[in-house]
Amino acid sequence: MRILNPDVGPSDHIRGPADAPVTLVEYGDYQCAHCLRAHYVVDVVLGELGDDVRYVFRNFPMIDGHPDVTLAAEAAESVAARAGEDAFWAMHEILFENPDALTIDDLLGYAEAVGANPRAVADDLAQGRMRARVNEHVRSGTRSGVTRTPSFFVNGVRFDGDWNDPDAFTLALDHAARATDGDRYVH
Repeated sequence: MRILNPDVGPSDHIRGPADAPVTLVEYGDYQCAHCLRAHYVVDVVLGELGDDVRYVFRNFPMIDGHPDVTLAAEAAESVAARAGEDAFWAMHEILFENPDALTIDDLLGYAEAVGANPRAVADDLAQGRMRARVNEHVRSGTRSGVTRTPSFFVNGVRFDGDWNDPDAFTLALDHAARATDGDRYVH
């Protein structure tokens, strides 16, 4: 059984209530086709389960075949630092909607569209200010046994079930909300 390391904390990007019975953590990549599919599935699941799920996204750029993904992850982190969590989630949506348009000019345009100062984001990217944060996500994923994206953890335990089907994933998370062993999901 793979355990999330570290657990969700105040520096994570979180959607949903802190007291939700299920915490769903995703390690993802903005240019991964499977992550794009997962993005849409997670939206359906969150809509179905509402306040029963707290969702966390951590960057895990798979640089092989995804040349712009690390810069996209750094841009999302810069937007969060510069304009807050709402701006991060708006940027997150835009990045998944545009996986083939992640040049520096694209990223700065997206940052401006979500309310971040594009010059400040450009400076962060040029100076590599968010690289350590993205690298920490990757290290935490590696410690947690992540080798591919997307990778999900439910209440701190690696989820190896079917996330591809919104109904099956919703059912699994609904089950997790009711079948916990302490803070850990048993599956």
